[in-house]
Amino acid sequence: MNVRVKLEVLRRETADFISPDLWPTNSPDLNPVDYQIWAVMHQRGVYHSKIHTVDELKQRLIEVWCGLEQLTVDMAVDQWRKRLRACVRAKGGHFEHSL
Repeated sequence: MNVRVKLEVLRRETADFISPDLWPTNSPDLNPVDYQIWAVMHQRGVYHSKIHTVDELKQRLIEVWCGLEQLTVDMAVDQWRKRLRACVRAKGGHFEHSL
């Protein structure tokens, strides 16, 4: 599956009411790429060999991303939904303890 399709799944699964003001894209608490997918990408070889340039890093990230199974993305989205519900229940406060 290509990068565009996987990103589209994440976009499609993001609730309409989540604006950048409500959910900053760099929030690791609610960003499925930060809290789940990055760990998988790291484990699958992003840094298994030395990277010399930014272009090499970009290429390696694309290769590993394209090798992810759809199930991995689906599981991240499902976990994201649980995290989002917990965040809403906590009214934006700390929610890790309630997961």
